[in-house]
Amino acid sequence: MSEGALRGLDDRQLEAVTTLRGPVAVLAGAGTGKTRVITHRIAHGVDTGAYSPGRVMAVTFTAKAAGEMRGRLRALGVEGVSARTFHAAALAQLNFFWPSLAGDSMPSIVDNKVRLLAHAADTLGITPDTPTLRDVASEIEWRKVTMRSVADYVSARPRGVGRLPVERVADLQRAYEKLKDERRQVDFEDILLACAGMLEAEPHIARAVHEQYRHFTVDEFQDVSPLQHRLLELWVGERKDLCVVGDASQTIYSFAGADVRFLLEFDARHDDAHVVRLETNYRSDPAVLAVANSLMRGRPGALHLVPSDRAPSGDPDPLVTGYPDDDAEARGVASRIAAQLKSGIDPRRIAVLYRAHAQSAEISRALADAGIAASVIGGKKFFELPEVRQALMELRAATVAPIDTGFIDTVRDILRTRGLTEEPPEAGGALRDAWEARAAVLRLAEEAPAGTTLRVFTDDLIARARAQDEPALRTVTLATLHAAKGLEWDHVHLVGFAEGQLPIGYATTFEQIDEERRLAYVGITRAGRTLSLSWARGSRDRQPSRFLQEIGSGTLRAAGASASSGARGRVAGSPRASTPGGGDAPRRR
Repeated sequence: MSEGALRGLDDRQLEAVTTLRGPVAVLAGAGTGKTRVITHRIAHGVDTGAYSPGRVMAVTFTAKAAGEMRGRLRALGVEGVSARTFHAAALAQLNFFWPSLAGDSMPSIVDNKVRLLAHAADTLGITPDTPTLRDVASEIEWRKVTMRSVADYVSARPRGVGRLPVERVADLQRAYEKLKDERRQVDFEDILLACAGMLEAEPHIARAVHEQYRHFTVDEFQDVSPLQHRLLELWVGERKDLCVVGDASQTIYSFAGADVRFLLEFDARHDDAHVVRLETNYRSDPAVLAVANSLMRGRPGALHLVPSDRAPSGDPDPLVTGYPDDDAEARGVASRIAAQLKSGIDPRRIAVLYRAHAQSAEISRALADAGIAASVIGGKKFFELPEVRQALMELRAATVAPIDTGFIDTVRDILRTRGLTEEPPEAGGALRDAWEARAAVLRLAEEAPAGTTLRVFTDDLIARARAQDEPALRTVTLATLHAAKGLEWDHVHLVGFAEGQLPIGYATTFEQIDEERRLAYVGITRAGRTLSLSWARGSRDRQPSRFLQEIGSGTLRAAGASASSGARGRVAGSPRASTPGGGDAPRRR
Protein backbone atom coordinates (compact mmCIF):
# COMPACT_ATOMS: atom_id res chain seq x y z
CA MET A 1 0.00 0.00 0.00
CA SER A 2 2.84 2.39 0.86
CA GLU A 3 4.40 1.76 -2.53
CA GLY A 4 1.06 2.66 -4.12
CA ALA A 5 1.05 6.01 -2.31
CA LEU A 6 4.52 6.77 -3.69
CA ARG A 7 4.10 5.42 -7.21
CA GLY A 8 4.13 7.89 -10.11
CA LEU A 9 5.38 10.91 -8.15
CA ASP A 10 8.09 13.20 -9.46
CA ASP A 11 11.08 14.07 -7.25
CA ARG A 12 9.54 17.19 -5.70
CA GLN A 13 6.17 15.52 -5.13
CA LEU A 14 7.97 12.57 -3.54
CA GLU A 15 9.85 14.93 -1.24
CA ALA A 16 6.59 16.53 -0.10
CA VAL A 17 4.80 13.20 0.35
CA THR A 18 7.58 11.58 2.38
CA THR A 19 8.18 14.57 4.67
CA LEU A 20 5.63 13.44 7.23
CA ARG A 21 6.55 15.62 10.19
CA GLY A 22 5.86 19.33 10.11
CA PRO A 23 5.93 22.15 9.81
CA VAL A 24 5.87 21.72 6.01
CA ALA A 25 4.96 24.25 3.34
CA VAL A 26 4.25 22.95 -0.16
CA LEU A 27 4.34 25.81 -2.67
CA ALA A 28 2.32 24.25 -5.47
CA GLY A 29 1.97 26.02 -8.79
CA ALA A 30 -1.08 25.61 -11.02
CA GLY A 31 -1.39 22.11 -12.49
CA THR A 32 1.47 20.67 -10.43
CA GLY A 33 -0.63 17.98 -8.69
CA LYS A 34 -1.23 19.52 -5.27
CA THR A 35 -4.34 17.46 -4.45
CA ARG A 36 -2.42 14.33 -5.43
CA VAL A 37 0.40 15.35 -3.09
CA ILE A 38 -1.97 16.11 -0.20
CA THR A 39 -3.84 12.81 -0.42
CA HIS A 40 -0.77 10.68 -1.11
CA ARG A 41 1.07 12.31 1.81
CA ILE A 42 -1.77 11.43 4.17
CA ALA A 43 -2.02 7.91 2.74
CA HIS A 44 1.74 7.41 3.09
CA GLY A 45 1.57 8.61 6.69
CA VAL A 46 -1.22 6.13 7.45
CA ASP A 47 0.49 3.28 5.56
CA THR A 48 3.74 3.72 7.47
CA GLY A 49 2.01 4.05 10.85
CA ALA A 50 3.09 7.65 11.32
CA TYR A 51 -0.55 8.78 11.27
CA SER A 52 -3.72 7.32 12.70
CA PRO A 53 -6.52 8.19 10.22
CA GLY A 54 -8.91 9.38 12.94
CA ARG A 55 -6.34 11.88 14.17
CA VAL A 56 -5.77 13.57 10.82
CA MET A 57 -7.63 16.74 9.90
CA ALA A 58 -7.43 17.90 6.28
CA VAL A 59 -8.94 21.35 5.83
CA THR A 60 -9.98 22.96 2.57
CA PHE A 61 -12.26 25.77 1.46
CA THR A 62 -15.20 24.13 -0.30
CA ALA A 63 -17.39 21.14 0.48
CA LYS A 64 -16.75 19.90 -3.06
CA ALA A 65 -12.97 19.96 -2.56
CA ALA A 66 -13.37 18.17 0.77
CA GLY A 67 -15.53 15.52 -0.91
CA GLU A 68 -12.96 15.03 -3.66
CA MET A 69 -10.25 14.64 -1.05
CA ARG A 70 -12.22 11.97 0.81
CA GLY A 71 -12.86 10.16 -2.48
CA ARG A 72 -9.17 10.14 -3.40
CA LEU A 73 -8.22 8.91 0.07
CA ARG A 74 -10.76 6.07 -0.22
CA ALA A 75 -9.22 5.11 -3.56
CA LEU A 76 -5.87 4.88 -1.75
CA GLY A 77 -7.42 2.62 0.89
CA VAL A 78 -7.65 5.27 3.63
CA GLU A 79 -10.88 5.74 5.61
CA GLY A 80 -11.60 7.82 8.70
CA VAL A 81 -9.66 11.01 7.88
CA SER A 82 -11.58 14.19 8.74
CA ALA A 83 -11.54 16.12 5.44
CA ARG A 84 -13.69 19.21 5.94
CA THR A 85 -13.98 22.91 5.37
CA PHE A 86 -12.97 25.28 8.16
CA HIS A 87 -16.64 25.98 8.84
CA ALA A 88 -17.71 22.32 8.84
CA ALA A 89 -14.92 21.37 11.26
CA ALA A 90 -15.69 24.30 13.57
CA LEU A 91 -19.44 23.60 13.51
CA ALA A 92 -18.90 19.93 14.36
CA GLN A 93 -16.85 20.94 17.41
CA LEU A 94 -19.41 23.52 18.52
CA ASN A 95 -22.28 21.04 18.18
CA PHE A 96 -20.35 18.53 20.26
CA PHE A 97 -19.24 20.81 23.09
CA TRP A 98 -21.96 23.48 23.21
CA PRO A 99 -24.58 21.47 25.17
CA SER A 100 -22.13 20.75 28.01
CA LEU A 101 -21.00 24.39 28.11
CA ALA A 102 -24.33 26.19 27.74
CA GLY A 103 -26.79 23.53 28.81
CA ASP A 104 -28.63 24.02 25.54
CA SER A 105 -28.34 23.23 21.85
CA MET A 106 -26.40 25.36 19.39
CA PRO A 107 -28.18 28.50 18.12
CA SER A 108 -29.59 28.21 14.62
CA ILE A 109 -27.63 29.51 11.64
CA VAL A 110 -28.84 32.59 9.76
CA ASP A 111 -30.09 31.35 6.39
CA ASN A 112 -30.27 34.76 4.70
CA LYS A 113 -28.02 37.54 5.93
CA VAL A 114 -29.49 40.12 3.54
CA ARG A 115 -33.05 39.47 4.75
CA LEU A 116 -31.96 39.79 8.39
CA LEU A 117 -30.14 43.03 7.53
CA ALA A 118 -33.35 44.36 5.97
CA HIS A 119 -35.19 43.67 9.24
CA ALA A 120 -32.37 45.38 11.15
CA ALA A 121 -32.62 48.39 8.82
CA ASP A 122 -36.35 48.60 9.64
CA THR A 123 -35.50 49.02 13.33
CA LEU A 124 -33.34 52.01 12.37
CA GLY A 125 -36.01 53.52 10.12
CA ILE A 126 -33.88 53.24 6.97
CA THR A 127 -34.62 51.44 3.70
CA PRO A 128 -31.42 50.60 1.81
CA ASP A 129 -31.94 48.84 -1.52
CA THR A 130 -31.02 45.17 -1.92
CA PRO A 131 -27.61 45.76 -3.61
CA THR A 132 -26.62 48.03 -0.69
CA LEU A 133 -27.71 45.37 1.80
CA ARG A 134 -25.66 42.78 -0.08
CA ASP A 135 -22.61 45.04 0.15
CA VAL A 136 -23.18 45.58 3.87
CA ALA A 137 -23.40 41.80 4.30
CA SER A 138 -20.02 41.50 2.58
CA GLU A 139 -18.63 44.20 4.87
CA ILE A 140 -19.83 42.26 7.94
CA GLU A 141 -18.09 39.16 6.63
CA TRP A 142 -14.87 41.09 5.97
CA ARG A 143 -14.97 42.70 9.44
CA LYS A 144 -15.36 39.37 11.19
CA VAL A 145 -12.79 37.34 9.22
CA THR A 146 -10.24 40.13 9.75
CA MET A 147 -11.11 40.04 13.48
CA ARG A 148 -12.23 43.65 13.82
CA SER A 149 -14.82 45.21 16.10
CA VAL A 150 -17.42 47.58 14.66
CA ALA A 151 -15.38 50.50 15.99
CA ASP A 152 -12.25 49.15 14.29
CA TYR A 153 -14.27 48.70 11.10
CA VAL A 154 -15.17 52.42 11.04
CA SER A 155 -11.47 53.32 11.13
CA ALA A 156 -10.50 50.74 8.51
CA ARG A 157 -13.33 51.41 5.99
CA PRO A 158 -14.17 55.13 6.30
CA ARG A 159 -15.81 55.47 2.86
CA GLY A 160 -19.17 53.90 3.72
CA VAL A 161 -21.32 51.71 1.48
CA GLY A 162 -23.24 53.21 -1.43
CA ARG A 163 -25.21 56.17 -0.08
CA LEU A 164 -24.80 55.03 3.51
CA PRO A 165 -22.05 56.88 5.39
CA VAL A 166 -19.75 54.70 7.45
CA GLU A 167 -21.42 55.74 10.73
CA ARG A 168 -24.77 54.51 9.40
CA VAL A 169 -23.17 51.28 8.17
CA ALA A 170 -21.81 50.78 11.68
CA ASP A 171 -25.28 51.41 13.18
CA LEU A 172 -26.76 48.86 10.78
CA GLN A 173 -24.13 46.29 11.73
CA ARG A 174 -24.87 46.80 15.44
CA ALA A 175 -28.61 46.48 14.82
CA TYR A 176 -27.96 43.29 12.84
CA GLU A 177 -25.93 41.79 15.69
CA LYS A 178 -28.60 42.77 18.25
CA LEU A 179 -31.41 41.25 16.19
CA LYS A 180 -29.37 38.10 15.59
CA ASP A 181 -28.79 37.68 19.33
CA GLU A 182 -32.47 38.26 20.11
CA ARG A 183 -33.42 35.51 17.67
CA ARG A 184 -30.71 33.22 19.07
CA GLN A 185 -28.94 32.89 15.75
CA VAL A 186 -25.36 32.87 14.51
CA ASP A 187 -24.06 33.63 11.03
CA PHE A 188 -21.44 31.80 9.03
CA GLU A 189 -18.52 33.84 10.40
CA ASP A 190 -19.77 33.51 13.99
CA ILE A 191 -19.18 29.76 13.72
CA LEU A 192 -15.43 30.34 13.40
CA LEU A 193 -15.44 33.11 16.03
CA ALA A 194 -17.39 31.00 18.50
CA CYS A 195 -15.17 27.97 17.99
CA ALA A 196 -12.00 30.03 18.46
CA GLY A 197 -13.49 31.71 21.53
CA MET A 198 -14.45 28.33 23.00
CA LEU A 199 -10.95 26.92 22.54
CA GLU A 200 -9.36 30.04 24.05
CA ALA A 201 -11.71 30.19 27.06
CA GLU A 202 -11.99 26.48 27.86
CA PRO A 203 -8.59 24.78 28.27
CA HIS A 204 -10.17 21.36 28.86
CA ILE A 205 -11.93 21.57 25.46
CA ALA A 206 -8.70 22.67 23.77
CA ARG A 207 -6.98 19.63 25.32
CA ALA A 208 -9.73 17.33 24.04
CA VAL A 209 -9.39 18.73 20.50
CA HIS A 210 -5.60 18.41 20.67
CA GLU A 211 -5.98 14.80 21.75
CA GLN A 212 -8.41 14.07 18.89
CA TYR A 213 -6.42 15.71 16.09
CA ARG A 214 -2.63 15.41 15.91
CA HIS A 215 -1.82 15.99 12.21
CA PHE A 216 -3.13 18.90 10.12
CA THR A 217 -3.10 19.65 6.41
CA VAL A 218 -4.51 22.89 4.98
CA ASP A 219 -5.17 23.28 1.26
CA GLU A 220 -5.36 26.66 -0.55
CA PHE A 221 -3.40 28.24 2.29
CA GLN A 222 -2.99 31.47 0.32
CA ASP A 223 -6.72 32.09 0.90
CA VAL A 224 -6.62 31.80 4.70
CA SER A 225 -8.07 34.80 6.59
CA PRO A 226 -6.75 36.08 9.95
CA LEU A 227 -9.73 34.43 11.69
CA GLN A 228 -9.13 31.07 10.01
CA HIS A 229 -5.43 31.32 10.80
CA ARG A 230 -6.18 32.02 14.46
CA LEU A 231 -8.52 29.03 14.63
CA LEU A 232 -5.87 26.85 12.99
CA GLU A 233 -3.31 27.97 15.59
CA LEU A 234 -5.72 26.96 18.34
CA TRP A 235 -6.31 23.56 16.72
CA VAL A 236 -2.59 22.86 16.30
CA GLY A 237 -1.52 24.22 19.68
CA GLU A 238 2.15 23.74 20.57
CA ARG A 239 2.63 20.86 18.16
CA LYS A 240 4.34 21.07 14.78
CA ASP A 241 2.55 18.54 12.59
CA LEU A 242 1.15 21.10 10.18
CA CYS A 243 1.40 20.92 6.39
CA VAL A 244 0.15 23.89 4.36
CA VAL A 245 -0.27 23.87 0.59
CA GLY A 246 -0.80 26.93 -1.58
CA ASP A 247 0.22 29.21 -4.43
CA ALA A 248 0.69 32.94 -3.89
CA SER A 249 -0.06 33.56 -7.59
CA GLN A 250 -3.58 32.21 -7.06
CA THR A 251 -4.52 34.56 -4.21
CA ILE A 252 -7.82 35.97 -5.51
CA TYR A 253 -9.83 36.53 -2.33
CA SER A 254 -7.92 39.37 -0.65
CA PHE A 255 -11.06 41.51 -1.01
CA ALA A 256 -12.84 39.01 1.26
CA GLY A 257 -10.13 39.04 3.93
CA ALA A 258 -7.64 36.43 2.67
CA ASP A 259 -4.06 37.25 3.62
CA VAL A 260 -1.33 35.68 1.47
CA ARG A 261 1.32 36.68 4.01
CA PHE A 262 0.45 33.60 6.07
CA LEU A 263 1.79 31.53 3.16
CA LEU A 264 4.66 33.81 2.14
CA GLU A 265 5.92 34.14 5.72
CA PHE A 266 5.31 30.54 6.81
CA ASP A 267 9.01 29.67 7.02
CA ALA A 268 9.67 32.88 8.99
CA ARG A 269 6.94 31.98 11.48
CA HIS A 270 8.25 28.41 11.79
CA ASP A 271 12.02 28.28 12.20
CA ASP A 272 12.28 24.60 11.29
CA ALA A 273 9.85 24.65 8.36
CA HIS A 274 10.56 22.39 5.40
CA VAL A 275 9.58 24.12 2.14
CA VAL A 276 8.95 22.19 -1.09
CA ARG A 277 8.36 23.92 -4.42
CA LEU A 278 6.20 22.15 -7.02
CA GLU A 279 6.79 23.79 -10.40
CA THR A 280 6.40 20.94 -12.90
CA ASN A 281 3.05 21.50 -14.59
CA TYR A 282 1.14 18.43 -15.86
CA ARG A 283 -1.85 20.29 -17.31
CA SER A 284 -0.84 22.83 -19.91
CA ASP A 285 0.85 23.20 -23.26
CA PRO A 286 4.28 24.88 -22.94
CA ALA A 287 2.96 27.87 -24.91
CA VAL A 288 0.21 28.40 -22.32
CA LEU A 289 2.76 28.21 -19.51
CA ALA A 290 4.91 30.80 -21.28
CA VAL A 291 1.98 33.25 -21.13
CA ALA A 292 1.35 32.49 -17.44
CA ASN A 293 5.02 32.86 -16.50
CA SER A 294 5.32 36.13 -18.42
CA LEU A 295 2.31 37.60 -16.63
CA MET A 296 3.59 36.74 -13.14
CA ARG A 297 7.28 37.40 -13.71
CA GLY A 298 8.78 39.09 -10.64
CA ARG A 299 5.63 38.96 -8.50
CA PRO A 300 6.06 38.03 -4.80
CA GLY A 301 6.00 34.28 -4.30
CA ALA A 302 5.50 33.53 -8.00
CA LEU A 303 6.58 30.06 -9.12
CA HIS A 304 8.07 29.43 -12.56
CA LEU A 305 5.98 26.71 -14.19
CA VAL A 306 7.88 24.13 -16.22
CA PRO A 307 6.10 21.75 -18.63
CA SER A 308 6.38 18.07 -17.86
CA ASP A 309 7.33 15.42 -20.37
CA ARG A 310 3.69 14.32 -20.30
CA ALA A 311 2.28 17.80 -20.94
CA PRO A 312 0.25 18.34 -24.13
CA SER A 313 2.23 20.08 -26.86
CA GLY A 314 2.22 21.00 -30.49
CA ASP A 315 -0.75 23.37 -30.39
CA PRO A 316 -0.54 26.94 -31.72
CA ASP A 317 0.64 29.82 -29.59
CA PRO A 318 -2.15 31.39 -27.54
CA LEU A 319 -4.23 33.75 -29.62
CA VAL A 320 -5.23 37.35 -28.84
CA THR A 321 -7.98 39.05 -30.85
CA GLY A 322 -9.41 42.55 -30.69
CA TYR A 323 -13.02 43.20 -31.75
CA PRO A 324 -14.96 46.39 -32.45
CA ASP A 325 -17.70 45.63 -29.88
CA ASP A 326 -18.95 43.07 -27.36
CA ASP A 327 -21.40 41.48 -29.79
CA ALA A 328 -18.65 40.89 -32.33
CA GLU A 329 -16.43 39.41 -29.60
CA ALA A 330 -19.19 37.02 -28.48
CA ARG A 331 -19.92 35.94 -32.05
CA GLY A 332 -16.22 35.52 -32.78
CA VAL A 333 -15.73 33.28 -29.74
CA ALA A 334 -18.86 31.28 -30.64
CA SER A 335 -17.50 30.80 -34.16
CA ARG A 336 -14.19 29.47 -32.83
CA ILE A 337 -15.99 27.09 -30.47
CA ALA A 338 -18.21 25.87 -33.33
CA ALA A 339 -15.07 25.05 -35.30
CA GLN A 340 -13.62 23.18 -32.32
CA LEU A 341 -16.79 21.13 -31.92
CA LYS A 342 -16.83 20.38 -35.63
CA SER A 343 -13.30 19.03 -35.34
CA GLY A 344 -14.54 16.50 -32.79
CA ILE A 345 -13.63 18.18 -29.50
CA ASP A 346 -15.89 17.21 -26.59
CA PRO A 347 -17.85 20.31 -25.47
CA ARG A 348 -17.08 19.45 -21.85
CA ARG A 349 -13.43 20.24 -22.58
CA ILE A 350 -14.19 23.83 -23.64
CA ALA A 351 -14.75 26.85 -21.38
CA VAL A 352 -15.40 30.56 -21.77
CA LEU A 353 -14.13 32.56 -18.80
CA TYR A 354 -14.82 36.19 -17.88
CA ARG A 355 -14.35 38.63 -15.01
CA ALA A 356 -17.99 39.43 -14.16
CA HIS A 357 -21.29 37.54 -14.37
CA ALA A 358 -22.81 40.27 -16.56
CA GLN A 359 -20.46 39.28 -19.40
CA SER A 360 -22.08 35.84 -19.68
CA ALA A 361 -25.35 37.08 -21.26
CA GLU A 362 -23.78 38.14 -24.56
CA ILE A 363 -21.75 34.93 -24.78
CA SER A 364 -24.78 32.76 -23.96
CA ARG A 365 -26.83 34.39 -26.73
CA ALA A 366 -24.08 33.99 -29.29
CA LEU A 367 -23.60 30.32 -28.42
CA ALA A 368 -27.34 29.65 -28.56
CA ASP A 369 -27.55 31.38 -31.96
CA ALA A 370 -24.77 29.06 -33.13
CA GLY A 371 -26.65 26.00 -31.83
CA ILE A 372 -24.13 25.36 -29.05
CA ALA A 373 -25.38 24.22 -25.62
CA ALA A 374 -23.71 25.87 -22.62
CA SER A 375 -23.88 25.65 -18.82
CA VAL A 376 -23.05 28.46 -16.41
CA ILE A 377 -21.09 27.57 -13.27
CA GLY A 378 -22.83 29.17 -10.35
CA GLY A 379 -26.30 28.31 -11.60
CA LYS A 380 -28.49 25.69 -9.92
CA LYS A 381 -26.54 22.65 -8.73
CA PHE A 382 -26.96 19.49 -10.80
CA PHE A 383 -28.61 17.39 -8.11
CA GLU A 384 -30.99 20.26 -7.27
CA LEU A 385 -32.34 20.46 -10.81
CA PRO A 386 -36.02 19.39 -10.84
CA GLU A 387 -35.39 17.01 -13.76
CA VAL A 388 -32.62 15.23 -11.84
CA ARG A 389 -34.57 15.10 -8.58
CA GLN A 390 -37.61 13.65 -10.38
CA ALA A 391 -35.47 11.06 -12.18
CA LEU A 392 -33.74 10.03 -8.97
CA MET A 393 -37.08 9.69 -7.18
CA GLU A 394 -38.49 7.46 -9.93
CA LEU A 395 -35.30 5.40 -10.14
CA ARG A 396 -35.40 4.90 -6.39
CA ALA A 397 -39.05 3.78 -6.57
CA ALA A 398 -38.16 1.32 -9.34
CA THR A 399 -35.70 -0.49 -7.05
CA VAL A 400 -38.55 -1.87 -4.93
CA ALA A 401 -40.53 -3.27 -7.86
CA PRO A 402 -39.70 -6.38 -9.97
CA ILE A 403 -37.71 -5.36 -13.07
CA ASP A 404 -37.71 -7.43 -16.23
CA THR A 405 -35.26 -5.27 -18.18
CA GLY A 406 -31.59 -4.66 -17.57
CA PHE A 407 -30.29 -1.91 -15.28
CA ILE A 408 -29.34 0.56 -18.02
CA ASP A 409 -32.52 -0.14 -20.00
CA THR A 410 -34.55 0.67 -16.90
CA VAL A 411 -32.76 3.98 -16.47
CA ARG A 412 -33.20 4.79 -20.15
CA ASP A 413 -36.93 3.93 -20.10
CA ILE A 414 -37.60 6.11 -17.06
CA LEU A 415 -35.71 9.05 -18.56
CA ARG A 416 -37.53 8.66 -21.89
CA THR A 417 -40.90 8.97 -20.16
CA ARG A 418 -39.59 12.25 -18.77
CA GLY A 419 -38.55 13.70 -22.12
CA LEU A 420 -35.12 12.32 -23.00
CA THR A 421 -35.31 12.10 -26.79
CA GLU A 422 -32.66 10.63 -29.10
CA GLU A 423 -31.83 14.08 -30.49
CA PRO A 424 -31.55 17.16 -28.29
CA PRO A 425 -33.79 20.22 -28.69
CA GLU A 426 -32.23 23.36 -30.12
CA ALA A 427 -29.63 24.96 -27.89
CA GLY A 428 -30.83 27.62 -25.51
CA GLY A 429 -33.82 27.58 -23.21
CA ALA A 430 -35.21 25.39 -20.45
CA LEU A 431 -36.03 22.41 -22.71
CA ARG A 432 -32.40 21.99 -23.77
CA ASP A 433 -31.18 22.43 -20.19
CA ALA A 434 -33.59 19.71 -19.00
CA TRP A 435 -32.51 17.39 -21.84
CA GLU A 436 -28.82 17.85 -20.96
CA ALA A 437 -29.52 17.04 -17.30
CA ARG A 438 -31.37 13.81 -18.14
CA ALA A 439 -28.70 12.85 -20.65
CA ALA A 440 -26.08 13.25 -17.93
CA VAL A 441 -27.99 10.82 -15.67
CA LEU A 442 -28.09 8.24 -18.50
CA ARG A 443 -24.39 8.78 -19.18
CA LEU A 444 -23.61 8.05 -15.51
CA ALA A 445 -25.55 4.78 -15.81
CA GLU A 446 -23.73 3.82 -19.00
CA GLU A 447 -20.36 4.54 -17.36
CA ALA A 448 -21.14 2.54 -14.20
CA PRO A 449 -18.90 -0.49 -13.48
CA ALA A 450 -19.97 -3.89 -14.73
CA GLY A 451 -22.36 -5.62 -12.36
CA THR A 452 -23.89 -2.40 -11.03
CA THR A 453 -27.51 -2.82 -9.99
CA LEU A 454 -30.21 -0.17 -10.04
CA ARG A 455 -30.10 0.02 -6.23
CA VAL A 456 -26.34 0.47 -6.18
CA PHE A 457 -26.61 3.12 -8.91
CA THR A 458 -29.24 5.15 -7.06
CA ASP A 459 -27.31 4.83 -3.79
CA ASP A 460 -24.24 6.15 -5.62
CA LEU A 461 -26.22 9.11 -7.01
CA ILE A 462 -27.46 9.98 -3.52
CA ALA A 463 -23.91 9.78 -2.15
CA ARG A 464 -22.64 12.00 -4.97
CA ALA A 465 -25.38 14.54 -4.26
CA ARG A 466 -24.39 14.71 -0.60
CA ALA A 467 -20.71 15.12 -1.51
CA GLN A 468 -21.55 17.72 -4.20
CA ASP A 469 -19.73 15.50 -6.70
CA GLU A 470 -21.53 16.73 -9.79
CA PRO A 471 -21.12 15.24 -13.28
CA ALA A 472 -20.10 17.50 -16.13
CA LEU A 473 -22.93 18.17 -18.54
CA ARG A 474 -22.08 17.63 -22.21
CA THR A 475 -22.00 21.37 -22.77
CA VAL A 476 -19.54 24.21 -23.12
CA THR A 477 -18.86 25.76 -19.70
CA LEU A 478 -19.25 29.45 -18.91
CA ALA A 479 -17.69 30.70 -15.67
CA THR A 480 -16.29 33.71 -13.91
CA LEU A 481 -12.58 33.61 -13.18
CA HIS A 482 -13.33 33.20 -9.46
CA ALA A 483 -15.63 30.23 -10.12
CA ALA A 484 -13.08 28.63 -12.47
CA LYS A 485 -10.40 28.31 -9.80
CA GLY A 486 -9.53 24.67 -9.18
CA LEU A 487 -11.01 23.53 -12.51
CA GLU A 488 -9.42 22.80 -15.88
CA TRP A 489 -10.34 22.43 -19.53
CA ASP A 490 -8.41 21.53 -22.68
CA HIS A 491 -9.55 24.67 -24.49
CA VAL A 492 -10.13 28.03 -22.78
CA HIS A 493 -11.46 31.25 -24.26
CA LEU A 494 -10.80 34.18 -21.91
CA VAL A 495 -12.96 37.14 -22.96
CA GLY A 496 -13.00 40.78 -21.89
CA PHE A 497 -9.22 41.21 -21.74
CA ALA A 498 -9.62 45.00 -21.79
CA GLU A 499 -9.05 47.89 -19.42
CA GLY A 500 -12.13 48.31 -17.25
CA GLN A 501 -12.96 44.61 -17.52
CA LEU A 502 -9.66 42.89 -16.64
CA PRO A 503 -8.43 44.69 -14.63
CA ILE A 504 -11.93 45.67 -13.60
CA GLY A 505 -12.70 49.38 -13.49
CA TYR A 506 -12.88 49.79 -9.73
CA ALA A 507 -9.43 48.25 -9.21
CA THR A 508 -7.28 51.36 -8.81
CA THR A 509 -4.64 50.68 -6.15
CA PHE A 510 -1.47 48.68 -6.72
CA GLU A 511 -2.80 45.85 -4.52
CA GLN A 512 -6.13 45.75 -6.37
CA ILE A 513 -4.46 45.66 -9.78
CA ASP A 514 -2.16 42.90 -8.55
CA GLU A 515 -5.20 40.84 -7.51
CA GLU A 516 -6.67 41.33 -11.00
CA ARG A 517 -3.39 40.09 -12.47
CA ARG A 518 -3.65 36.96 -10.32
CA LEU A 519 -7.22 36.48 -11.56
CA ALA A 520 -5.96 36.61 -15.14
CA TYR A 521 -3.26 34.09 -14.20
CA VAL A 522 -5.87 31.72 -12.76
CA GLY A 523 -7.86 31.95 -15.99
CA ILE A 524 -4.82 31.35 -18.20
CA THR A 525 -3.65 28.34 -16.22
CA ARG A 526 -7.05 26.61 -16.53
CA ALA A 527 -6.13 25.87 -20.18
CA GLY A 528 -4.57 22.56 -21.18
CA ARG A 529 -4.11 22.61 -24.95
CA THR A 530 -5.27 25.92 -26.40
CA LEU A 531 -5.88 29.40 -25.07
CA SER A 532 -7.48 32.39 -26.73
CA LEU A 533 -7.69 35.88 -25.25
CA SER A 534 -10.01 38.53 -26.64
CA TRP A 535 -11.14 42.09 -25.99
CA ALA A 536 -13.60 44.54 -27.49
CA ARG A 537 -13.28 48.29 -27.92
CA GLY A 538 -17.01 48.95 -27.59
CA SER A 539 -18.82 52.27 -27.26
CA ARG A 540 -16.58 53.36 -24.38
CA ASP A 541 -13.44 53.10 -26.52
CA ARG A 542 -11.81 50.50 -24.28
CA GLN A 543 -8.12 49.81 -24.59
CA PRO A 544 -6.57 46.33 -24.50
CA SER A 545 -5.64 45.18 -21.01
CA ARG A 546 -2.31 46.31 -19.63
CA PHE A 547 -1.72 42.62 -18.85
CA LEU A 548 -1.34 41.91 -22.57
CA GLN A 549 1.57 44.32 -22.68
CA GLU A 550 3.09 42.70 -19.58
CA ILE A 551 2.79 39.26 -21.16
CA GLY A 552 4.59 40.49 -24.26
CA SER A 553 4.36 39.66 -27.94
CA GLY A 554 6.82 36.77 -27.82
CA THR A 555 4.22 34.43 -26.37
CA LEU A 556 1.06 35.57 -28.18
CA ARG A 557 -0.13 35.74 -31.75
CA ALA A 558 -2.86 38.05 -33.01
CA ALA A 559 -5.52 37.19 -35.52
CA GLY A 560 -9.04 37.40 -36.76
CA ALA A 561 -10.47 40.83 -36.13
CA SER A 562 -9.39 44.39 -35.57
CA ALA A 563 -10.69 46.43 -32.68
CA SER A 564 -11.08 49.50 -34.87
CA SER A 565 -13.18 49.42 -38.00
CA GLY A 566 -11.05 48.99 -41.10
CA ALA A 567 -7.79 49.77 -39.33
CA ARG A 568 -4.74 47.62 -38.79
CA GLY A 569 -4.03 48.57 -35.18
CA ARG A 570 -1.57 47.06 -32.78
CA VAL A 571 -3.08 45.01 -29.96
CA ALA A 572 -1.09 45.97 -26.90
CA GLY A 573 1.60 43.48 -26.16
CA SER A 574 0.95 41.34 -29.22
CA PRO A 575 1.98 41.18 -32.86
CA ARG A 576 0.11 43.39 -35.29
CA ALA A 577 -3.56 42.43 -35.49
CA SER A 578 -5.06 41.73 -38.86
CA THR A 579 -8.27 43.13 -40.27
CA PRO A 580 -11.30 40.82 -40.33
CA GLY A 581 -10.66 37.99 -42.76
CA GLY A 582 -7.03 38.94 -43.09
CA GLY A 583 -5.66 35.76 -41.55
CA ASP A 584 -3.31 35.12 -38.69
CA ALA A 585 -0.25 37.17 -37.90
CA PRO A 586 3.03 35.27 -38.11
CA ARG A 587 3.91 33.14 -35.11
CA ARG A 588 6.65 34.60 -32.94
CA ARG A 589 8.84 32.92 -30.38
